[in-house]
Amino acid sequence: MTAHRLALGAALTLVLAGAAAAQTAPQDGPTAVSPVTVMPRTAQPKVVATYPAQGETIAPGVLIVKVAFDQKMNPAVWNYAAAEGLERPECIRTPRLLNDEKTFVLLCRVLSDRSYAIALNAQPAGGFANLGDNPAEPLVLQFRVVRGEPVTSMAGALRAAGLKSDEEPIQEAPRLRPRTAP
Repeated sequence: MTAHRLALGAALTLVLAGAAAAQTAPQDGPTAVSPVTVMPRTAQPKVVATYPAQGETIAPGVLIVKVAFDQKMNPAVWNYAAAEGLERPECIRTPRLLNDEKTFVLLCRVLSDRSYAIALNAQPAGGFANLGDNPAEPLVLQFRVVRGEPVTSMAGALRAAGLKSDEEPIQEAPRLRPRTAP
């Protein structure tokens, strides 16, 4: 048995023993039992596709950066930054994880005659990670913007990135209904 399996077995034994103790404890009142989730060891997520592609030349204007991973990702953790010595496009702060749970999209603006780079997981803590909190490898995505007909609409940016209309990088929050008095 490997050390990993021994550790997992010990953890499960403790969880089961705690659950059994909670079930046989005197019932003077409610007994709080904390849920425990044990995630199996996972492979490090890998980027399988991006838009723009590494080194690609694109039109100026509205840009939706798309980063697709090979496994389901945690929607709450991500990290993108300027790559050292290179210009980063102007982007909104928060990327959106699409319904496939593997693809992040980020709304940006790029200008003509410039080279851009976006560093993914450049910082040691808190970055794109899978559901087991295993972080993806750092990646520097570089692309160039040339003079040309600019992309001026969300529909044009979605088309360029190969996305559908329901995959916009900004998602509206559901409208809250005012509470009515009883």
